[in-house]
Amino acid sequence: MLQQAIKNLLFEGTVIPAHPLALTEDKKLDENRQRALTNYYMDAGAGGIAVGVHTTQFEIRDKEFQLFEKVLQLATEEVNKRNLDRPFIKIAGICGSTDQAVREAQIASNLGYDLGLLSFGGLNHLSEEELLNHAKQVAEVIPIFGFYLQPAVGGRTLSFDFWRSFADIENVHAIKMAPFDRYKTLDVIRAVCHSNRGDKIALYTGNDDNIVIDLLTTYEIQVEGKTIRKNIVGGLLGHWAVWTEKAVEQFKHIKKTRLENGDVSTFFPLSHQVTDANAAFFDAHNSFKGCIAGINEVLARQGLLRGNWCLLDKEKLSPGQSEEIDRVYCEYPHLNDDEFITKNLNKWLRRD
Repeated sequence: MLQQAIKNLLFEGTVIPAHPLALTEDKKLDENRQRALTNYYMDAGAGGIAVGVHTTQFEIRDKEFQLFEKVLQLATEEVNKRNLDRPFIKIAGICGSTDQAVREAQIASNLGYDLGLLSFGGLNHLSEEELLNHAKQVAEVIPIFGFYLQPAVGGRTLSFDFWRSFADIENVHAIKMAPFDRYKTLDVIRAVCHSNRGDKIALYTGNDDNIVIDLLTTYEIQVEGKTIRKNIVGGLLGHWAVWTEKAVEQFKHIKKTRLENGDVSTFFPLSHQVTDANAAFFDAHNSFKGCIAGINEVLARQGLLRGNWCLLDKEKLSPGQSEEIDRVYCEYPHLNDDEFITKNLNKWLRRD
């Protein structure tokens, strides 16, 4: 059962960073800096975190590392310690076969996570009907945050009918749309509006290439002769794992302008600047090969991580990616939150 305060924040819309993984150079978990990251997101004003997702590195589940439960535990411990005077949404990434997904959902639920972000990555051999049955079994264990993953990083195209049926699952409360495709994003929005639970599903952007425009747009969908208005109310984004304090500031401004029917055209320059920065962080020019290392690189430059190391040796910056990060740092200094991190870093690293 989703707590009412968490549900209210989820539907109101908020900033949810996808939590990275802090490692030492020899690829061991850096517990202190892992905890520091969680505190960074709380102090930056984020409304929640997503742990055990792509940015946390899916390999945390591998027998070689066995870090899935550990990183979930560290994050929830830090949130509980802070005893925040506001709701803070804890989301656990859930993936794999039905047996694995149910097991991960049970772990997350036992640790006090509010929702499971259900990825269909690696399940391309299943039919849409089988995917729906898979989702229903996981939804019996934990409230579900759906996830449309882009094909470039292991996702697949899913139909309008699939998303309409998915939205009808009783314990689904939100959907993250990250197909990086306007047509497929619209499929989900239309499907939710046509479902029997359209008003019970919060829509979140995961389209790192279109963050600002997604948040600004009000969709008007015709359903049985009636016009249904639906917004993408927030974001669950790997991009928001960095420069988070400024992302929260931008989100609040966007949300206020949207609610007051203000001039959204003032955000158009910001939109392309954020997308350009994302291209550098996520290594879009090299089919996202350096996306995890790129996020870690920014956090390492800011002092939150010791280096951009990933669990797998192949996960590293692409040639020219560091220079691209240099460029966006130089061109968009108003987007970074280096000053905020410098001010708080010693507090977050109090045990370092």
